[in-house]
Amino acid sequence: MVISCHSVSVDGYITGRGPVAGQGLGDGTSLFDWYFNGDTPSGVFDGFRLSAASAPLFDALANRVGAVVAGRHTYDDSDGFDGGSPHPAAPLFVVSHRPVPGISDRQTLVTTGVEDAIAAAQAVAGTKDVSLMGGGVLATALRAGLVDEVVLHQVPVLLGGGRPFFQELPEHVRLRLIESIPAPGVTHLHYAVER
Repeated sequence: MVISCHSVSVDGYITGRGPVAGQGLGDGTSLFDWYFNGDTPSGVFDGFRLSAASAPLFDALANRVGAVVAGRHTYDDSDGFDGGSPHPAAPLFVVSHRPVPGISDRQTLVTTGVEDAIAAAQAVAGTKDVSLMGGGVLATALRAGLVDEVVLHQVPVLLGGGRPFFQELPEHVRLRLIESIPAPGVTHLHYAVER
């Protein structure tokens, strides 16, 4: 399966204002506070202490991931994930039409588009899922009919600006709610993409 899991503000932003390399989340964002606002340690991500409501869903999703595909903005905003991956056990595939200085041997550059990056990631992920990072990657994959599930970790904040998550699509994409889990500082909305 191909999934997308993102923390997003109520007004649809995945960063605060002014995201740049070195400050990839922009100014004043609290989109990831829920990773550390609880007493339950994640079984997948060292250092994450989630609420009792968030931990089971977060770890279940994280355990499904066998490879990650990220767009160039996400890669640059995240300082190249320090040469690794945003997931502790899944390799990273970076989609870019430009050279990526400093890409590590633990990362794979794909210059032929999102569809090819997903195919390469699926070959490595085996029976596990491919996780998408970034609004552009998600929009392209949705247009190509490649996305199976979208998970929005909706944080109760209006950022009023930043990098928007949702980009223009040529048509409506229907989603079916699988589950909704309210938790301290976040509501987890898990959707299936209807085809």
